[in-house]
Amino acid sequence: MAQRYFMELAFKGTAYNGWQFQPNALGVQQVIEEALSLLLKEQIRVTGAGRTDTGVHASYFVAHFDTSVLTLLQPGETERRLNHIFPPDIAVLSIFAVRPDDHSRYSAISRTYKYHISLRKDPFRQDTSHHINFRPDTGLMNRAAEELMKHKDFGSFCRSNSGAKTHICRITEAKWEENDGMLVFTITADRFLRNMVRAITGTILDAGSGRISIDRFREVIEARDRRMAGTSAPARGLFLSGIEYPPGILVRKQEYYRPA
Repeated sequence: MAQRYFMELAFKGTAYNGWQFQPNALGVQQVIEEALSLLLKEQIRVTGAGRTDTGVHASYFVAHFDTSVLTLLQPGETERRLNHIFPPDIAVLSIFAVRPDDHSRYSAISRTYKYHISLRKDPFRQDTSHHINFRPDTGLMNRAAEELMKHKDFGSFCRSNSGAKTHICRITEAKWEENDGMLVFTITADRFLRNMVRAITGTILDAGSGRISIDRFREVIEARDRRMAGTSAPARGLFLSGIEYPPGILVRKQEYYRPA
């Protein structure tokens, strides 16, 4: 009988066309499935907690798979062997057994993303942050972030023709912080639409630079029209950084890797 397992992972998305398996491009899912299948000597299919776009990173990610083989390996040995097989830009933190109906995607009750903006040119952050050559008003940006939590429909920040049945999301945290030349936007919600965080980030940067007012930002949200929002921020600055599950599923709910 097969046992279901959760994997806690981290990956740098620069070299990948997102998480999802694609027939003509390399996704993170394909690399993980091939490594597990090689190690366990059976065909393994992996389901991720969500889809990340091309170039987006995950400092914390969860996936699940089913197998009857893993119980034969010593605790910690599977992780060690997988990390030896994985390329340098993918790492597994832990693997643990869960109930048959626990699902890495559908059991999650919230996710947290962080967007990293570098205020100074830094060659060591070029793949993991978006460099801007001006200093935005973080006070205005936090006012815009607070405005997000007053609304539920975020159609203005959803990629056109995404196929989403609803644009309703419950945002529980949205804030900007500055530290050591970096601006970090943290946002938590029960669900996210495609391209939502990058579209929000780009539009909030418009508010922080004075190109739009807070009142205009509110109007953008209420318009529920992607054409009203700003340009999406580049993928390289975005990290999936946290996933929350019900108490019965014991995961860390915190970042495994913190960008330099």
